[in-house]
Amino acid sequence: MKEELDKIASNSLYDKGVNALMIKYTAKVFGRFIRSGDILELGPAEGLLTEELQKYAKTLTLVEGSSVFCNQLRKKFPQAIVINQLFEEVNLHQKYDYIILGHVLEHVDDPIDILRKFKKFLRPNGLLLAAVPNSHSIHRQAAVLMGLLSKESAMSEKDIHHGHKRVYNSRLFREHFLQAGYNIEVFGGYWLKPLSDAQLEEYWTEDMMNAFFKLGELYPDIAAEIYIVASAGS
Repeated sequence: MKEELDKIASNSLYDKGVNALMIKYTAKVFGRFIRSGDILELGPAEGLLTEELQKYAKTLTLVEGSSVFCNQLRKKFPQAIVINQLFEEVNLHQKYDYIILGHVLEHVDDPIDILRKFKKFLRPNGLLLAAVPNSHSIHRQAAVLMGLLSKESAMSEKDIHHGHKRVYNSRLFREHFLQAGYNIEVFGGYWLKPLSDAQLEEYWTEDMMNAFFKLGELYPDIAAEIYIVASAGS
C-alpha cells in the first residue's frame, strides 16, 4: 500500500492547476470553524491545506502514508510532528481539538472504520472536518450526458490517477458519518464546476475560479466539493 502511495506522490497533481486553487479554498472554508488548538491532519500530501492550518495550531500533527510526501512535509513544516504510517495502522498518544481530512475518505478502503478510529482521538468539544469530491457535481452530470462517464459515480481518469476508491454523493457522505457515530454540525459545498479541470485551466482566470468556488456554496448538492463539520456523538 505504501508503495502505491509513493507512486502516486511521485507524479502528484494535488498542488497543480485548479486543484491547488480548490485546496486553498477548502482551507478558507475550514478556517471558518477552526480556532487555536491542537490539530491533527490526515493525508496532507504536499501540505497546501497545512499551510493554512498551521496558523491555528498550538501543536500540529501530520499523518501521511507516503514517504515521498513525508520528506517534503518535514522540510516544509519543521515544527510539525510528521508520522509516516497508514491511517489504519497509526496509534496516537494524545487527543486533538481539530481533526482534518481534506480529500481523504475517497481514498481509503473502509471510510467508516477510519472515522470511528479517529473519533477516539477527538477531544469532547472537538470537531472533525472532512471534504470530498461530489459525484453529483454538474460537470460529472454533463460527462454522463456526453457519454464520457457511464454514471455519476464512475471513476474518471483523474480519479484513478489519484487512487480514489469511490466518488461520494451528499447522501453517502452523511451516511458514513452517521454510521460512524458522529453528530453532523454543518454540511455544505463549494465550487460550482461546469467544465473539466483542463478546460478551466486553459480558459479561466483565477478571479473566475474564485467566483465559482463561492457560487457552489449556494448549491451544495451539485457543487464539485462537499464538506462536513462533525462532533463526536455520545
